[in-house]
Amino acid sequence: MIRWSQRIESLPPYLFAEIDQKKQEMKARGADIIDLGVGDPDIPTPAHIVEALKRAAEDPQNHRYPSYEGMLAFREAVASWYRQRFGVTLDPQREVVTLIGSKEGIAHTPLAFVDPGDIVLVPDPGYPVYSVATTFAGGIPYSMPLLKQNDFLPDLDAIPEDIRRKAKLMFINYPNNPTSAVADKGFFKEVVDFSSRYGVLVCHDAAYTEIAFDGFIPPSFLEVDGAKEVGMEFHSLSKTFNMTGWRIGFAVGNASAIAALGKVKTNIDSGVFQAIQFAGIEALRNYSLGLLERRRIYEARRNLFCKGLDEVGLRYYPPKATFYVWFEVPEGMSSKDFTAKLLAETAIVVTPGNGFGRYGEGYVRVSITIDDERLAEAVERLKKIKF
Repeated sequence: MIRWSQRIESLPPYLFAEIDQKKQEMKARGADIIDLGVGDPDIPTPAHIVEALKRAAEDPQNHRYPSYEGMLAFREAVASWYRQRFGVTLDPQREVVTLIGSKEGIAHTPLAFVDPGDIVLVPDPGYPVYSVATTFAGGIPYSMPLLKQNDFLPDLDAIPEDIRRKAKLMFINYPNNPTSAVADKGFFKEVVDFSSRYGVLVCHDAAYTEIAFDGFIPPSFLEVDGAKEVGMEFHSLSKTFNMTGWRIGFAVGNASAIAALGKVKTNIDSGVFQAIQFAGIEALRNYSLGLLERRRIYEARRNLFCKGLDEVGLRYYPPKATFYVWFEVPEGMSSKDFTAKLLAETAIVVTPGNGFGRYGEGYVRVSITIDDERLAEAVERLKKIKF
């Protein structure tokens, strides 16, 4: 008999299994499914990035093992972009490491810093990898509730003193998945002060900083004085350049923290295919090419979907960034029940908020990464449902 490890056995049940099964059953019956559940950009990767990959892939020198920490040229491009975009100075050799997508780096970070029994502060609702990676490392996730009355920012003052003193890491993520909430430098300064006082390493997941609307420009955590002394920031080319399948990202910040994450990676993976790194250099060097148009597309979709929510009478958190809309389910329904009803009666797939943590109950997340015509169809279907 094959026995799973205790860490696998202890994982919570897969919340979406029942929904996935129903989705497949409906597809088999010929239902026209509109999937708003997955945050995967439908806009193609810009052509100049694809061309850079083609050129680099034809060079046999790029067919060999890449370096663990990533090509220096790519890390220099990252440092140059951070200086241009955020005014943050980074040493590309000591303060930047290349990742196989930011998810990989986030998942490996607890292995570098967390010993069995250590506490890690995680946002709730939040990207599930924060808690799962903590558990895999033997740590204990401690939820920081993200509540509507706090604009979905964690209340650091509400964290008990004994938890503060035991915590090793804190994960934060702004602009936020799933709530689409944003943070300003004032909040980041609070985080730096908290971290400095209690010796907590801050890990800021900044994957959505380049998808913002209404003139809002999301800051980097590292823009705040003292941030580099206490933290690191994860970024990805996935959302900014529509490169989700390419798997390339980076972590930047505190040199000691970057070195520790790099040490984990040297023992686990063999780096990013160099041709993809060359494509990443092309993307970062021509960062603004097409960016405003991509933002315009997502902003128009946000407006379309939120107008539909207004007409239906569902309350939502107005998104200033990301390509998500976080809205409240009708009173008296759970997130799971609403999600199931929406699928059964309209063939629309959304993500139940409790899939991101218990404080996500009462909400669902929609991803606006489908074309305008299909999104408009989803809105029309939503208007017909009886709550």
